[in-house]
Amino acid sequence: MSQQSKEEIDAFTPAEIIVGKRLRNLRVSLGYSLRGLAEASGLNVNTISLIESGKTSASIGTLQQLSLTLGVPLAAFFETEAEKKQIIFTRSSDRPLVKMGDACAYNLAQDLADESLQPFILKLEPGQGSGGQMIIHSGWEFVFCLKGAATYHIETDAYGLNEGDSLIFNANLPHCWENTGTEQAEMLMMFLPSNQQEKPGRQHMWMTHLKKENTMKIAFITDDGKTISQHFGRARFYQVFTIEGTKIVDSEMRSKLGHLQFGEHHHDAEHHNDDAHGHTGEAHSKHQRMADAISDCSVVVCGGMGMGAYESMRQLGLTPIVTDLTDIDAAVQAYIDGKLIDHPEKLH
Repeated sequence: MSQQSKEEIDAFTPAEIIVGKRLRNLRVSLGYSLRGLAEASGLNVNTISLIESGKTSASIGTLQQLSLTLGVPLAAFFETEAEKKQIIFTRSSDRPLVKMGDACAYNLAQDLADESLQPFILKLEPGQGSGGQMIIHSGWEFVFCLKGAATYHIETDAYGLNEGDSLIFNANLPHCWENTGTEQAEMLMMFLPSNQQEKPGRQHMWMTHLKKENTMKIAFITDDGKTISQHFGRARFYQVFTIEGTKIVDSEMRSKLGHLQFGEHHHDAEHHNDDAHGHTGEAHSKHQRMADAISDCSVVVCGGMGMGAYESMRQLGLTPIVTDLTDIDAAVQAYIDGKLIDHPEKLH
């Protein structure tokens, strides 16, 4: 057996175990139960359990779905314990090989200190691809076909790539891809942020669960039913939309507990202790009471929120989104279109 073949087999064999272990560590560190992560990501709890135990290989679509939910870059599932580096030199015989469902992916930036650039080489047999769901994530996606043929579906359009062809597009557009040729396809794929401040996996939404669910509800923090409040704790109402498929079928305003009901003096005191603000057991209890009125919702959207409230919403099974949009109607349509971006840098 050649040295290259041995290294590929050694790298390939534990791939499911490595990914599963990383997934479990990330899930636990972020406070998700198995069921909580399943509900937040739209995946089956058994699927996540099998991935974590190393008994199945997750497709790239599934891994991207998990990366978006957990707020980590795709490369986080393949990280090693090695020290991060400013320069990565990878010989063709030493590419770290990982399994993504049926696809073989080579990570070209393992242990790179800055995860804003994520390059992979994917090898696909005929019929293999990203999985059965459309993918949405932030930033830009670049693909260069090195060998064979592949087809990218972006929204309602199809782009056939043959050897030497390339494609770059806004990854907020729903997309998927597959090897549509008769021989193995090989592609260079890169995920890039839309700007230097944005890191992949942090500002994005995964929207396929919306299409799978018959009905879901999404709550917007507001004081007037028209604009999104800039402060989660002080706002007085929720504007709740019921969505079936991709259509709004109902809208209602619900009263919301706020800091005034809990005592303004205590709230001011919290702000003088930045380390404890919003992260104590008492604060979580208040956040939970604030969220009681939207316990039937899947998502809560606000223009500004404390880190403690943000984490409390996640622990309660809600997906919090901090948006830079102010108009509720525009924001709910952006969510339906898969273009509502989470801005965690607006957390305080």
